[in-house]
Amino acid sequence: MTDAPSATTDVLIVGAGIAGASLAAQLAPYRRVMMIEAEDMPGYHATGRSAAFWLESYGGVQVQPLTAASGPFLAHPDPEFSDHPFLLPRSALIIGRREERSAVDAFVEEFSGRGVDVARLSTDALRQQVPGLRPEWTEAALEASCRDIDVGGLHLAYLKAARKTGAVLATRTALLSARHNGRHGWTVETGQGRIHAATLVNAAGAWADHVARACDVAPIGIQPYRRTVAQIRFQTAVPASLPLISHIGGEFYFKGESEGRVWLSPHDETASLACDAAPEEMDVALAIDRLQQVVDWPIAAVERKWAGLRSFAPDRLPVFGLDPHQPDFFWCAGQGGFGIQTVPAISALLAEQMGGAPAPAAIGAIDARPFSPLRFSG
Repeated sequence: MTDAPSATTDVLIVGAGIAGASLAAQLAPYRRVMMIEAEDMPGYHATGRSAAFWLESYGGVQVQPLTAASGPFLAHPDPEFSDHPFLLPRSALIIGRREERSAVDAFVEEFSGRGVDVARLSTDALRQQVPGLRPEWTEAALEASCRDIDVGGLHLAYLKAARKTGAVLATRTALLSARHNGRHGWTVETGQGRIHAATLVNAAGAWADHVARACDVAPIGIQPYRRTVAQIRFQTAVPASLPLISHIGGEFYFKGESEGRVWLSPHDETASLACDAAPEEMDVALAIDRLQQVVDWPIAAVERKWAGLRSFAPDRLPVFGLDPHQPDFFWCAGQGGFGIQTVPAISALLAEQMGGAPAPAAIGAIDARPFSPLRFSG
C-alpha cells in the first residue's frame, strides 16, 4: 500500500486514517491526490482502535444529521466500492437509575423529535434484555437502529478506492514543515523528501494542531483525550448479541463481543498529549467497578485492554473546510468518537468544497457552516 513520495501533487492529505482515506477516495477521481502517514501503517491510532458503532444520538443533535446521512452509504454501499455492508446487527440501550428518569425522558423526547428511532423501554422489558441487571437500574430507552460498524473493512475499502483512482499513499512519511508559496502552493518537507502540493489537507487526528503549527497555520485547539476499552470474560452466560448498553450520564458503555465476553469502557476522557496511547490500570479497574454496579456477572478474566485517542475541537464539533486565514489549507479534524459513523457525509461535503463531485442529495442538504474552521477565526 506504500508508494515513494512523488515530487508534485494537487492535494496532499496529511494522515491516512479514516478521515484522510475517505477524503482521498472522494477526491482522487478528480484531482491528483497523495496521502502521507507518519506510521508504518494507516489507521494505527484512533481508527484502528475504535469500538465503533453507528448510533444516531451519539455526538448530540448537531452531529446527528451527519450520522443520519452517512447511514445509507454504510448500510448499502455501491457494489463497486464494497460487496458487503459495513453495518452489522446490534441495537442500543441507554439506561439510568431511578433518579435519572427525567434525563432518560428528555433524551427520548429530544431525539425522537428529530426522527431518530428511539423509544422508552419499560423496566420489565429492560430486565429481559439484560439478565442480572441490579435493581436500581429501572430507566431505559431503546435505540433499535444502532449498528456495529466494520471499521477495518470500511477503512480498507476507502484506501482501495483511493488507490484504484490514482491516489498515492506513503507511510513512514511524517510532515516536518511546510511553506506556502502564494499561487505556487505548498513546499512540504517530510522525513522521506520534499513534496510540492497545490492544496494541503490536515487530517492528522490527535496531531492536527502539531501539523498546523508546522505549516505556520494558527492551531484550532484540537485536544486529544484517552479512551480505555477492555475485553472482559465472565463466568456466566452473556450473549454476543447483547445490545450496546450505555449510561445516560456517561459513566460507562459495554456491548457483547462473543459468547460470554463484552467490550467495556468507563467512558473516560483523559486529556493527553498526541501519543501512542496505552491503557492505565486505574481506568480498567474503574470500568470493572462501574460494570459490577450495573450487572451481577462474575468476572473470569480481563482478556485484553487497549486505549485510543479521541480528538475534539473546543466546541466538540467536527472541523472541516478551508482555513479562514491560510489559502490552500483545509482542515478535516476534531471528529471525536463519532468520526467513523460520520465520514461518508464529511468526506463528501469536504470533497465538494475542494472541487470533487457534488455530494449526494441527502448529504448535500446538510448545512456545513457549523463545522467550518471559520467559527474559530475570532
